Amino acid sequence: MTPLQAPIITHRLLIRAVGEVDLADLMEVNGDEQVTRYLPYATWRTLDDGVAWLARMQALVATNGALQLVMVHASERRAIGTVLLFKFDAGSARLELGYALGRAHWRQGYAKEALAAVCEHAFSAMGIRRIEAEVHPDNVASNALLRTLGFVQEGRLRQRWVAKGVAYDTHIYGCLAEEWGGCGAPGG
Repeated sequence: MTPLQAPIITHRLLIRAVGEVDLADLMEVNGDEQVTRYLPYATWRTLDDGVAWLARMQALVATNGALQLVMVHASERRAIGTVLLFKFDAGSARLELGYALGRAHWRQGYAKEALAAVCEHAFSAMGIRRIEAEVHPDNVASNALLRTLGFVQEGRLRQRWVAKGVAYDTHIYGCLAEEWGGCGAPGG
Protein backbone atom coordinates (compact mmCIF):
# COMPACT_ATOMS: atom_id res chain seq x y z
CA MET A 1 0.00 0.00 0.00
CA THR A 2 1.41 3.37 -0.98
CA PRO A 3 2.25 5.54 2.02
CA LEU A 4 0.43 8.82 2.32
CA GLN A 5 2.67 11.28 0.45
CA ALA A 6 1.12 14.39 1.97
CA PRO A 7 -1.54 14.99 4.60
CA ILE A 8 -5.17 14.96 3.50
CA ILE A 9 -6.64 18.35 4.37
CA THR A 10 -10.35 18.93 4.92
CA HIS A 11 -12.28 21.94 6.15
CA ARG A 12 -11.53 21.19 9.83
CA LEU A 13 -9.05 18.31 9.81
CA LEU A 14 -5.55 17.31 8.86
CA ILE A 15 -5.30 13.56 8.24
CA ARG A 16 -1.78 12.16 8.32
CA ALA A 17 0.27 9.14 9.37
CA VAL A 18 0.14 8.50 13.11
CA GLY A 19 3.27 9.00 15.20
CA GLU A 20 4.50 8.76 18.75
CA VAL A 21 3.71 12.45 19.19
CA ASP A 22 0.00 11.55 18.93
CA LEU A 23 -0.13 8.99 21.74
CA ALA A 24 -1.03 11.39 24.57
CA ASP A 25 -3.99 12.72 22.56
CA LEU A 26 -5.01 9.22 21.48
CA MET A 27 -4.98 8.11 25.12
CA GLU A 28 -8.07 10.30 25.53
CA VAL A 29 -9.70 8.55 22.57
CA ASN A 30 -8.70 4.93 23.17
CA GLY A 31 -8.75 5.24 26.95
CA ASP A 32 -12.50 5.91 26.90
CA GLU A 33 -14.63 2.78 27.27
CA GLN A 34 -17.51 4.45 25.43
CA VAL A 35 -15.26 4.97 22.40
CA THR A 36 -13.80 1.44 22.45
CA ARG A 37 -17.08 -0.26 23.33
CA TYR A 38 -17.55 -1.71 19.84
CA LEU A 39 -13.87 -1.95 18.88
CA PRO A 40 -12.03 -5.28 18.81
CA TYR A 41 -9.26 -4.15 21.15
CA ALA A 42 -9.06 -3.40 24.84
CA THR A 43 -9.46 0.11 26.19
CA TRP A 44 -6.06 1.66 26.88
CA ARG A 45 -5.31 1.89 30.59
CA THR A 46 -1.84 3.44 30.38
CA LEU A 47 0.36 5.16 27.85
CA ASP A 48 2.26 1.85 27.58
CA ASP A 49 -0.90 0.42 25.97
CA GLY A 50 -0.63 3.17 23.39
CA VAL A 51 3.05 2.47 22.78
CA ALA A 52 2.25 -1.24 22.22
CA TRP A 53 -0.61 -0.30 19.86
CA LEU A 54 1.67 2.03 17.87
CA ALA A 55 4.27 -0.75 17.54
CA ARG A 56 1.57 -3.09 16.16
CA MET A 57 0.38 -0.43 13.72
CA GLN A 58 3.94 0.33 12.57
CA ALA A 59 4.51 -3.40 11.96
CA LEU A 60 1.36 -3.55 9.81
CA VAL A 61 2.44 -0.47 7.86
CA ALA A 62 5.93 -1.95 7.34
CA THR A 63 4.40 -4.96 5.54
CA ASN A 64 2.56 -2.63 3.14
CA GLY A 65 -0.71 -4.05 4.41
CA ALA A 66 -2.03 -0.98 6.20
CA LEU A 67 -2.04 2.78 6.65
CA GLN A 68 -2.69 4.01 10.19
CA LEU A 69 -3.82 7.61 10.01
CA VAL A 70 -4.72 10.13 12.65
CA MET A 71 -7.37 12.86 12.46
CA VAL A 72 -5.87 16.11 13.74
CA HIS A 73 -8.26 18.94 14.59
CA ALA A 74 -6.90 21.85 12.54
CA SER A 75 -7.59 24.62 15.05
CA GLU A 76 -6.85 22.60 18.21
CA ARG A 77 -3.74 20.99 16.69
CA ARG A 78 -4.41 17.72 18.47
CA ALA A 79 -5.36 14.21 17.46
CA ILE A 80 -9.07 13.51 17.92
CA GLY A 81 -9.35 10.13 16.23
CA THR A 82 -7.88 7.52 13.92
CA VAL A 83 -8.57 6.01 10.52
CA LEU A 84 -7.09 2.66 9.55
CA LEU A 85 -6.88 1.36 5.99
CA PHE A 86 -5.93 -2.30 6.28
CA LYS A 87 -6.17 -5.81 4.81
CA PHE A 88 -4.97 -4.31 1.55
CA ASP A 89 -5.27 -6.77 -1.34
CA ALA A 90 -3.35 -5.40 -4.32
CA GLY A 91 -4.65 -8.05 -6.76
CA SER A 92 -8.25 -7.14 -6.01
CA ALA A 93 -7.57 -3.44 -5.35
CA ARG A 94 -9.55 -3.65 -2.11
CA LEU A 95 -9.05 -2.75 1.51
CA GLU A 96 -10.90 -2.44 4.79
CA LEU A 97 -11.65 0.70 6.74
CA GLY A 98 -11.65 1.18 10.49
CA TYR A 99 -11.99 4.32 12.58
CA ALA A 100 -12.39 5.74 16.06
CA LEU A 101 -13.29 9.25 17.18
CA GLY A 102 -12.93 10.83 20.62
CA ARG A 103 -16.24 11.22 22.44
CA ALA A 104 -15.81 15.00 22.82
CA HIS A 105 -16.11 15.21 19.02
CA TRP A 106 -19.08 12.90 18.45
CA ARG A 107 -22.15 14.16 16.54
CA GLN A 108 -20.27 17.09 14.99
CA GLY A 109 -19.56 15.62 11.56
CA TYR A 110 -15.83 14.97 12.10
CA ALA A 111 -15.96 11.24 11.31
CA LYS A 112 -18.04 11.89 8.19
CA GLU A 113 -15.61 14.60 7.06
CA ALA A 114 -12.56 12.41 7.67
CA LEU A 115 -13.95 9.23 6.12
CA ALA A 116 -15.24 11.03 3.03
CA ALA A 117 -11.78 12.50 2.44
CA VAL A 118 -9.94 9.22 3.11
CA CYS A 119 -12.29 7.22 0.88
CA GLU A 120 -11.96 9.80 -1.90
CA HIS A 121 -8.17 9.55 -1.59
CA ALA A 122 -8.30 5.73 -1.64
CA PHE A 123 -10.51 5.60 -4.71
CA SER A 124 -8.67 8.29 -6.66
CA ALA A 125 -5.00 8.55 -5.66
CA MET A 126 -4.56 4.94 -4.53
CA GLY A 127 -6.63 3.30 -7.28
CA ILE A 128 -8.71 1.26 -4.84
CA ARG A 129 -11.71 -0.49 -6.42
CA ARG A 130 -13.55 -1.61 -3.27
CA ILE A 131 -13.59 -0.50 0.37
CA GLU A 132 -15.17 -2.65 3.06
CA ALA A 133 -16.05 -2.02 6.69
CA GLU A 134 -17.39 -4.24 9.45
CA VAL A 135 -19.55 -2.73 12.18
CA HIS A 136 -21.13 -4.12 15.31
CA PRO A 137 -24.93 -4.20 14.71
CA ASP A 138 -25.56 -2.26 17.95
CA ASN A 139 -23.29 0.61 16.88
CA VAL A 140 -26.13 2.71 15.50
CA ALA A 141 -24.01 5.80 14.78
CA SER A 142 -21.35 3.93 12.82
CA ASN A 143 -23.90 1.97 10.78
CA ALA A 144 -25.68 5.22 9.90
CA LEU A 145 -22.40 6.97 9.06
CA LEU A 146 -21.40 4.34 6.51
CA ARG A 147 -24.82 4.43 4.84
CA THR A 148 -24.63 8.24 4.70
CA LEU A 149 -21.28 7.94 2.92
CA GLY A 150 -22.79 5.64 0.30
CA PHE A 151 -21.68 2.27 1.66
CA VAL A 152 -24.12 -0.60 1.10
CA GLN A 153 -24.85 -3.10 3.84
CA GLU A 154 -24.12 -6.40 2.11
CA GLY A 155 -24.89 -8.78 4.92
CA ARG A 156 -24.48 -9.84 8.51
CA LEU A 157 -21.60 -12.08 9.53
CA ARG A 158 -22.73 -14.19 12.48
CA GLN A 159 -20.38 -14.44 15.45
CA ARG A 160 -17.63 -12.98 13.27
CA TRP A 161 -15.33 -11.81 16.05
CA VAL A 162 -14.54 -12.55 19.65
CA ALA A 163 -13.45 -9.45 21.51
CA LYS A 164 -13.38 -8.73 25.20
CA GLY A 165 -14.48 -12.33 25.79
CA VAL A 166 -17.70 -12.08 23.75
CA ALA A 167 -18.52 -13.45 20.29
CA TYR A 168 -20.47 -10.95 18.21
CA ASP A 169 -21.97 -10.44 14.78
CA THR A 170 -20.94 -7.71 12.37
CA HIS A 171 -22.64 -5.94 9.53
CA ILE A 172 -20.47 -5.97 6.43
CA TYR A 173 -20.51 -2.86 4.26
CA GLY A 174 -18.99 -2.29 0.84
CA CYS A 175 -18.45 0.70 -1.41
CA LEU A 176 -17.21 0.47 -4.99
CA ALA A 177 -15.19 3.14 -6.76
CA GLU A 178 -17.70 3.19 -9.61
CA GLU A 179 -20.50 3.98 -7.15
CA TRP A 180 -18.58 6.42 -4.97
CA GLY A 181 -20.55 9.52 -4.28
CA GLY A 182 -19.86 9.89 -0.56
CA CYS A 183 -20.16 13.17 1.28
CA GLY A 184 -17.67 15.61 -0.14
CA ALA A 185 -16.92 13.41 -3.16
CA PRO A 186 -17.90 14.14 -6.74
CA GLY A 187 -21.54 13.23 -7.14
CA GLY A 188 -22.03 13.19 -3.36
